[in-house]
Amino acid sequence: DANVCIYGESGTGKELIARAVHTASPRAQRPLVTLDCTAIPEGLMEAQLFGHVKGAFTGAVDHRDGVFSMAHTGTLFMDELCELSLPLQAKLLRVIQTREFSKVGSSKPISTNIRLVTATNKNLKHAVDRGAFREDLYYRVAVIMIEVPPLRERREDIPILVRHFLRTLSQVYRKPIQGIASGAMDRIVSSPWP
Repeated sequence: DANVCIYGESGTGKELIARAVHTASPRAQRPLVTLDCTAIPEGLMEAQLFGHVKGAFTGAVDHRDGVFSMAHTGTLFMDELCELSLPLQAKLLRVIQTREFSKVGSSKPISTNIRLVTATNKNLKHAVDRGAFREDLYYRVAVIMIEVPPLRERREDIPILVRHFLRTLSQVYRKPIQGIASGAMDRIVSSPWP
């Protein structure tokens, strides 16, 4: 049930690892809710996290649950955690510590029971050193740290991935693909994979 932080370059499969962590956990039959921190404008992020009550702000025409409510008893996966502003980081830290939050526009506390899995393509330790990420939050989210090396550093995985995608595309396009020429595989494996 410990919080997990997954670190790696964009495209390394952090979300797949987050899903695997959830699937292998005792919470596997409970919800897995994903939040991409880069996809929500900062002004709406607090309502996205905690929900809001009707009339809390302009445009809040009804009550809405946030991801903490939706993920209750399950896993909340927050992708690109480093994109949260420092004030939102403080609010997230409080929720992690107290297991309670309030919807925007309400003072009524709501209990939450989630497992937090986060991901980032930035080195959190360096972000802490630069003052861009709270040190106390770092120690709360990075209880278990998983570093995902880029594909160029794990070339032995490339043939496995190629075979997987060939099988998938063969099924999607209903084309019998038997395999890949060794020269083509060599070229794929030796690609620089920036």
